[in-house]
Amino acid sequence: MAIARGYAATDASKPLTPFTFERREPNDDDVVIDIKFAGICHSDIHTVRNEWKNAVYPIVPGHEIAGVVKAVGSKVTKFKVGDHVGVGCFVDSCVGCASRDLDNEHYMPGLVQTYNSVDVDGTATQGGYSDSIVVKEGYVLAIPGNLPLDASAPLLCAGITLYSPLKHWNAGPGKKVAIVGMGGLGHMGVKIGAAMGADITVLSQTLSKKEDGLKLGAKDYYATSDASTFEKLAGTFDLIICTVSAEIDWNAYLGLLKVNGSMVVVGAPENAIPVHAFALIPGRKSLSGSMIGSIKETQEMLDFCGKHDIVSEIETINIQDVNEAYERVLKSDVRYRFVIDIASLAA
Repeated sequence: MAIARGYAATDASKPLTPFTFERREPNDDDVVIDIKFAGICHSDIHTVRNEWKNAVYPIVPGHEIAGVVKAVGSKVTKFKVGDHVGVGCFVDSCVGCASRDLDNEHYMPGLVQTYNSVDVDGTATQGGYSDSIVVKEGYVLAIPGNLPLDASAPLLCAGITLYSPLKHWNAGPGKKVAIVGMGGLGHMGVKIGAAMGADITVLSQTLSKKEDGLKLGAKDYYATSDASTFEKLAGTFDLIICTVSAEIDWNAYLGLLKVNGSMVVVGAPENAIPVHAFALIPGRKSLSGSMIGSIKETQEMLDFCGKHDIVSEIETINIQDVNEAYERVLKSDVRYRFVIDIASLAA
């Protein structure tokens, strides 16, 4: 087995620290990847601090992985040494299914997550805050050559998390779409939704990022801390995508939908949010959820981003600064995604 180096959480209350571990031996259908960059997702923080009560330590987080192919198994046909590739939120799926569901695999039982899960050999999966990873060919993604690896890394979670609901709910010309939250997820929704041709509005707590939002493709930007926003925009939107993990009043946002409008939740608050029936019944409105995307759809998203030159707005950090970065994420003090330069592991 190959030795990998990274940073790991060993306890919910402790900082991430340097960690050496073994990667499994590659099989004939595996791709070995030298990791170059790894994005920091809020889900990483939830997991390592056991806020979802499912952490199994030690955990090497990271499911926004961009790197270069180092080696391929004898049965690999899609990739070759030197290719720019990515790995997202899962590395296997439908393990108990008779056949792989290419469109809905991320919703099927038995999903093998990139970290904090169990790999094909029975060992714990470990993520992208490390210098290498071994992944089945069918779960490796091709990153378009015109996109820089560092700013592409967040596409593997933040990008697909917004692309999937925008596509599923038919965002495009003539559709009014609101993005709630202008953070790591939200800013990707602005970029992708605008590229799809939709009329994008950002709903953020304050106007502090308004200039950025308009520059990235939004047509309007409103502060939700201003009560008049909900009066002005009542009945305006075909689609609202809520990216925030804060406990906000979903009933108030449902009031911003048109008849037959949909609000889609992709951010995950820690506690339950009460929803009143009469926020939905008048106007035949829908409240739905969406989670990442299949490998098929993620590749589609990457190709779309390559066509439109879309990447994440990032701040690159050394891995030694990861714990400070976590605290800054919690304070919304990043525009708009931290990306770890894995070369800093050698420092």
